[in-house]
Amino acid sequence: MATIKSEFLRCKRIAVYGVSRSDAKFGNAVFRELKSRGYKVFPIHPDMEKIDEDPCYKSISEIEPAVDGVLINVKPTKVVEILKDVIKSGVKNVWLQQGSESEDALKFAQDNNLNVSSNGCILMYMEPVKGLHSAHRWIWRLIKQY
Repeated sequence: MATIKSEFLRCKRIAVYGVSRSDAKFGNAVFRELKSRGYKVFPIHPDMEKIDEDPCYKSISEIEPAVDGVLINVKPTKVVEILKDVIKSGVKNVWLQQGSESEDALKFAQDNNLNVSSNGCILMYMEPVKGLHSAHRWIWRLIKQY
């Protein structure tokens, strides 16, 4: 596993951009899975008060003390603006969930010295890997993408 991905998984306090009112959205699944695995997780959504029983934050700057990492699971067109807030907060570890990546966001992150994990679903890298993510990881290892 790439060093940046393993460093991100060592973060204990993680902000999650991309939680939603819809339980069908992947951001909610990631939020709940991180929480169930013992991470201290902070959902960020500009218009939601809470997810489950956890308060939502409007931005990363509201979280005290600061988080160790930020997982981003939003449309690629929104990522650069989020990264600007992440930089202001002083956080360096970012995971761009599959589907959130763009060349602009990756270049912006690189230009600003962020440690960015991309090109992979976080659930495929967190041990123990469960369900479909286990099969997905096996395939990626087979084709040497993992």
